[in-house]
Amino acid sequence: MNISINKKILSEAVYIVSRFAERKSATLPALTSILLIAGDDGIKLRATNLETGIDMKIDGVCKENGVVAIPALIFQQITSSFTGEGLVELEKTGDILLLKSKTGKSSIKTIPYDDFPSIPFPENPKNKITIPGISLKKIFTSIASCASPSTIRPELASIFMYMEGGTLTAVSTDSFRLAEKKIGLSNKGIQGKFLIPAKNAIEIAQALPDEDVVVSFDDNQCAFVSSVGMLVSRLTNAVYPDYSQIIPKESVVEAIVLRKDFESALKRTIVFSDSFQKIRLHFDPKSKKLFLFARNTEIGESSESFSAQIEGSELSIAFNYKYLTTALSLTTTESISLSAAGIGRPLIIKGVGDNSLLYLVSPMNQ
Repeated sequence: MNISINKKILSEAVYIVSRFAERKSATLPALTSILLIAGDDGIKLRATNLETGIDMKIDGVCKENGVVAIPALIFQQITSSFTGEGLVELEKTGDILLLKSKTGKSSIKTIPYDDFPSIPFPENPKNKITIPGISLKKIFTSIASCASPSTIRPELASIFMYMEGGTLTAVSTDSFRLAEKKIGLSNKGIQGKFLIPAKNAIEIAQALPDEDVVVSFDDNQCAFVSSVGMLVSRLTNAVYPDYSQIIPKESVVEAIVLRKDFESALKRTIVFSDSFQKIRLHFDPKSKKLFLFARNTEIGESSESFSAQIEGSELSIAFNYKYLTTALSLTTTESISLSAAGIGRPLIIKGVGDNSLLYLVSPMNQ
């Protein structure tokens, strides 16, 4: 093998691909490596941890074809230290890979690549959809935080994605809060659903391009294919709960507030929250104000209020403040609406004018 690649291109590609390799593997060292392939169809970098995988194309000049497996951590450390512009030449000699540039030379001991596992691609995909990569990234990075960090119930540690009526809906929940995000599809007739582990979705989001991505899936894997390569994740084999049953159909009170007012009051109030991270929301339709209250026996207490458009009945209900702050990271609208269905019932938060997002948070004991 003998190839020549721009330093910046190689550094950025290795940084992305190395995230899909295992840090340590006593049974299969090839999983800790990046497979570098130079062939007639160009130069590719591959890595997999058996949960997710990546096959990435990069620009470069191939002088001699070949395949080599390089320890991902070492490869990433070397390429991240590149300085200046210019090219780097990679040449395999025996079990050594030489990296040569104008400023220096490194030699890396390679790993036998015969044991490198193939990256599974959906064999009989049920459907294929085309989505802007930037939209998919926003979905994954925004709602993945609402999935459960525990794998005791794997379905709750996953993002549920389903296509119906020309809409892609993505849902995640840890049973205490729930986020639902929708985007329109160009193909109105596509139907299907799959569960992708939330941690896999986060890794994939960081490697997705902004351009269009073709998503295909079967019962076991889903693939994200673009002009720069392919990303693959195994799917969760479980049944997602019927989350629509917990979304209140009606509310007893609704408040529309300026996002900046709610955020500022929340930041000041949470300083006084107790060990359970509890704060209380009080809807007061008469004064047209929303109150936030917190008490900590060791610190003191705080009460904040600000103007709001409130319709409905007076209501006081407590929440974990961390779940309320999550809502602010999911929407960027100037105003948000908070709808409560009553004592012991969930709170619904939406961005005013944004029908693509619904955020639900369960209350704490009064």
